[in-house]
Amino acid sequence: MTVLVTGSSGHLGEALVRALRAQRHQAVGIDVRPGAFTDRVGSITDRAFLRDVMDGVSTVLHAATLHKPHVATHTRQAFVDVNVTGTLNLLEEAAAGGVRAFVYTSTTSVFGDALRPPAGQPAAWVTEDTTPVPKNIYGVTKQAAEDLCQLFARNHALPAIVLRTSRFFREADDDRAAREAYADANLKANEFLYRRVDIEDVVSAHLRAAERARSLGFAKYIISATTPFSRADAVALRNGAPDVVRRLVPAYEAEYARRGWRMLPGIERVYVNDRARAELGWQPRHDFAGVIARLAAGGDVLSALARVTGAKGYHDRTFGDGPYPVE
Repeated sequence: MTVLVTGSSGHLGEALVRALRAQRHQAVGIDVRPGAFTDRVGSITDRAFLRDVMDGVSTVLHAATLHKPHVATHTRQAFVDVNVTGTLNLLEEAAAGGVRAFVYTSTTSVFGDALRPPAGQPAAWVTEDTTPVPKNIYGVTKQAAEDLCQLFARNHALPAIVLRTSRFFREADDDRAAREAYADANLKANEFLYRRVDIEDVVSAHLRAAERARSLGFAKYIISATTPFSRADAVALRNGAPDVVRRLVPAYEAEYARRGWRMLPGIERVYVNDRARAELGWQPRHDFAGVIARLAAGGDVLSALARVTGAKGYHDRTFGDGPYPVE
């Protein structure tokens, strides 16, 4: 099996190539930027380049994208060119080449304003049935690319799985207030409760999706760490998150106290991965309770794969206020 990985100089692309090669799969990494895990440098907007690299490919793992951090630095047309037209190019060449599985890396950002319930309302319980309300060009173009995947599964018999991943980046938070209020590792540990996933689990989800694509045809899944919460906790979470977490993961309190960390006072949304675990047979290894146990044993918030993949940055320059500008 030859697997084409797009975006192989980025966080997820590199991690995918690393994992595939460790499992003795033939992996070809492509990216617009050179990198240690990129075999061919070129753009997914270049149809001739894609036609050439697609030769002999049986599976496509499509992680290349313009991200949320690019919203303030790139034009809306650039987002359409890369995220929509680039994905269309890949789908057409994959269908023409007889590819047997196409896995598209989408984002929970497609949910947009659906993630922010009005004051006084319970935390949003976010499943695949939640209606997306994209709030920027990133979310709009990622949702459009998802629809293209569904179109090719329906009309061209190209098995396509969409994975809506939550946060897995190593970079500092873009919210200045959050950076000032919490240590970076504290923030990331908190996020495993409701909106973060370790890159090791993102990789395993992609590999499971590739294996299951032909039997599923088309499907969308939320890929996030397994939350300890149930829907019954949604009301209490908005303004009393520490009490809920203390009840469900009591070991966190002593570990946080030892480090001088704080729990979020409230949580406004929870990503739910039930469907991905049930239908893909995905078994994520990293959740909040596991993070607490690892910290207590002297380990790190993030997995070894997350640490070795490292922080990539999203721009070729630095900014004075945060890791990247916010629109």
